[in-house]
Amino acid sequence: MRRVAVFGWGLVAPQAPNIQVFAERLDDAASWLQPFNGFGPDNFMVGAPSFDFSAYQSWIDARFAPNRFKQLTEKMDATTQFGIGAFIQALGQNPGIEQELSNLAGSAHIYVSTALGAIPTLHKISIGYHRAQRRWNRFWSSPERNSALADVLAGHAPTPDGLVDPVNVSDPDDRETAEDAWFAYWVEQSDGLRAYLAELREIESVRVEGEVESAKLKVIREKRRRQAALRERWGAPEPPWNSVSSNVLWNIANTPASQISMLGKITGMCVAPIAACSTFGMTLKLAMDAIGRGEAKLAVIGTADPPPHPVTVGAFYNARVLSADGAVSKPLSGLKGTHVAGGACIWVVGDLEYGLSKGFKPLGLEPLAVGVSADADHIITPSKEGPNHAVRQALQKADVSAREIASWDLHATATPGDYQEVENLREVVPSEVVVTARKGTFGHGMGVGGGWELTAQYIGVERGRLFPTTLDESELNATIRQLGQRFVFNRPVEIPRANVGKLSMGVGGINACVISRPFK
Repeated sequence: MRRVAVFGWGLVAPQAPNIQVFAERLDDAASWLQPFNGFGPDNFMVGAPSFDFSAYQSWIDARFAPNRFKQLTEKMDATTQFGIGAFIQALGQNPGIEQELSNLAGSAHIYVSTALGAIPTLHKISIGYHRAQRRWNRFWSSPERNSALADVLAGHAPTPDGLVDPVNVSDPDDRETAEDAWFAYWVEQSDGLRAYLAELREIESVRVEGEVESAKLKVIREKRRRQAALRERWGAPEPPWNSVSSNVLWNIANTPASQISMLGKITGMCVAPIAACSTFGMTLKLAMDAIGRGEAKLAVIGTADPPPHPVTVGAFYNARVLSADGAVSKPLSGLKGTHVAGGACIWVVGDLEYGLSKGFKPLGLEPLAVGVSADADHIITPSKEGPNHAVRQALQKADVSAREIASWDLHATATPGDYQEVENLREVVPSEVVVTARKGTFGHGMGVGGGWELTAQYIGVERGRLFPTTLDESELNATIRQLGQRFVFNRPVEIPRANVGKLSMGVGGINACVISRPFK
């Protein structure tokens, strides 16, 4: 059985732009969250990543053409930039690992994704499209380009049934809705637009002929020239399809993985597994399985999430899992909800024996096994059987008994589910096991949160202590206290070098449990 080690790690987290700052801040029991104010004044706290992509420009400039950094800045969402920064950090712990990842060809894999997606970019582009579509519909609904509407306005034809002229709507919000419906109807009746589209079809029918590369560029330039002349002749606004940036395509779920493959010149398997809040654990499992089968020697794993955004904050709030009273919601206490956070966590893992043969030094702990399961029950509320199945599966694969576990890190989202999670855990591990819950510190990164928590666990146990959490002992929920489990509060706890566990429970009922131990 091949053993696995972590040979590199990097991250971007709230108030921690890199792994060094992250490790230094872990001794502080204070929360890393801050007010959101993304809706203007509001009552939300979030984990806003501390990040400056320009910190990685020199690394990129040293390896690529001068315009590469500009491309990454202009085309990549912050989500992917977080992942790139964390990957570059991960290459720094072991000299030579960057070259080795490239040299291994098919034996170096990438399992990196985003659990939420490039929401800031998609939102911005969607707003731009919406505005362009309104301008377009309004223009072609104008009577001078729309004889059908001209007839209605002149009293020669009735207003279609169910259609309300926005001029007759007094409420501003209702008027905007009425305008959208009004212009959307009349744009389809526009004889001017039909003539415009007929000319546009002729322009778009130009084909590539002759030598492909040179002819392709010639065709593109000719189309653009003729399209611009057509718009100018009609006085038309930019078509709505021209307002949708191609950055939609450059920021899909596999973009962080693809950019890591290009920047690292890694040519092996490159995929984007997504398992909501269990994504990081799932990427670790896939890498360990590939290494165990002998298909990979090294693998880049992890996930990236966008910075907190009104769309995600609002969605979490309306899913009834988000706190909104302007104060930090601590797991295991008031159970009033979690906090949205963003950033990235990227590890380079590999075959331990192979890595040692190359002179690479292992970091943190040794991951022994990852157990995974699905609740098959509810989209947001964890079941009892699903998480415990993942826990027991991981212990069995690791060949570790529950009594050999010294510490456990919870998923713990500061919701009523915390009670059930601790109750489930009590059925598996002894009460003496020291339990941590860290979303009061970092917030809840949908996919990346598990990576931050696992990294904190690895750094702490390697140093012989569990870092403090934000929770004061007096704040522990009374019902959870009755379960009799031992918890880490706002003071560090010394811990022996022993086996530890970490559970993540994802939206949709996807669970991942990681069992690890100090290196022997």
